[in-house]
Amino acid sequence: MTALNGEGKDQVIFVTKEEHEIPSTVELVEEDANEDNEEKGLILPSGAINWDCPCLGGMASGVCGEQFKTAFTCFHLSQEELKGSDCLEQFRSMQECFGQHPELFPQEDDLQTANPGPDSKQKDSPSISDFSTSEESGPLPSQLPIAT
Repeated sequence: MTALNGEGKDQVIFVTKEEHEIPSTVELVEEDANEDNEEKGLILPSGAINWDCPCLGGMASGVCGEQFKTAFTCFHLSQEELKGSDCLEQFRSMQECFGQHPELFPQEDDLQTANPGPDSKQKDSPSISDFSTSEESGPLPSQLPIAT
């Protein structure tokens, strides 16, 4: 008789000798050794996430890999109108893991103070409001007459 032990995060299944001697009915799908999942993109033709995709930058492995996979899978499978809005807890868990490993996942503020660049004064990137469209500044290039 099969016995289950569900303590902790793992599930241990004990089977009897008789159950173990029954031939398996599982059919394994042959993987093509010439197929390279890295070249298939993020989402495989089956709809599954390709965790080997270089576009993930190794996030699926490492100290926060499981949290990343959980959050990303939730987002990928989300059916909410605002995609991923049902995954906040998973993303929070991933962010907490990142916070526990600042040497691997530095915050943006940490990067700016660690690499101030040639100018000690930091300037934000220009925003659209930095550009004037008033008559005083002259016409925009799209407003200039075309020479014929």
